[in-house]
Amino acid sequence: MMRLRDLFLGRVPAMKNLILSAIPFFLITIVVEAIWDKLKGTRFVALKDALTNIAIGTGSLMGKFIPTAAIYWFCWHISPFKIQPAWWSWALVLLLDDFFYYWFHRVSHESRFFWNMHVVHHSSDHYNLSVAVRQSWFGGLVGWIFYAPIALLGFPPEMLLTAHAINLLYQYWIHTQFIGRLGWLEWMFNCPTHHRVHHGVNDPYLDKNYGGILIIWDRLFGTLAEETEPVRYGIIKPLNSYNPLWANLHAWHEMLEAMRARATWREKWRCVWGPPAMTPEAPDAWKPKAATAASRA
Repeated sequence: MMRLRDLFLGRVPAMKNLILSAIPFFLITIVVEAIWDKLKGTRFVALKDALTNIAIGTGSLMGKFIPTAAIYWFCWHISPFKIQPAWWSWALVLLLDDFFYYWFHRVSHESRFFWNMHVVHHSSDHYNLSVAVRQSWFGGLVGWIFYAPIALLGFPPEMLLTAHAINLLYQYWIHTQFIGRLGWLEWMFNCPTHHRVHHGVNDPYLDKNYGGILIIWDRLFGTLAEETEPVRYGIIKPLNSYNPLWANLHAWHEMLEAMRARATWREKWRCVWGPPAMTPEAPDAWKPKAATAASRA
């Protein structure tokens, strides 16, 4: 078992090795996909956008300085249960991690505070492997809230963080337009067709397909949408910027503007925690039915 000091310092070998070892693979496959895109003339990849994605992804690595592992260690330490690594416990922690990922991801679309971080990943108007590494610089500040219950169930932080890494690595390959339908696999697993829908701004596609590894959560909770029409990528109100810093901050700026336009503290509170659609131009966007139709940051 790892020491608390090691966890505070981010020394989590399993997760660290998995992610860092994958970086060369990410870069090589991003380049290969870009070359293939050029040869095919499909225009799925734009150089400026891809470089921005990589720059944002590089910045997101600073999340390793957030002592998430120490928080998990504390939760595990106070738990009356202590689960040891075994084939069944690894299978269970992967399943639980994916289940809680679904809810973290869903809340990241349904609550503006969380969307302000997740929007970074969606704000590219292209869809290719480089988009997979386009991750928020601040997401690590809040993600642990959703996963702490797993540690409280008695799963040690090494297992939980390794499950995180596996989930993250799995989702890399689904960020592509070069893989079509995959038959029966799509019934259980999150596949490229599902995730293309998730990144779409088409009306039928908004806020659908939140699964990480498994798509069964979307089937169970009514958030599944099939790819039935060409996908338009990005966010409803386009970012129109290749600045990595602005990509991470623009939604916060727009939230503050929306709060400033509100007359009561109750409405200001809704601007923070309500649906992302709540803007000065959409005063009723906190209501669920209006949220989908209104502009999102």
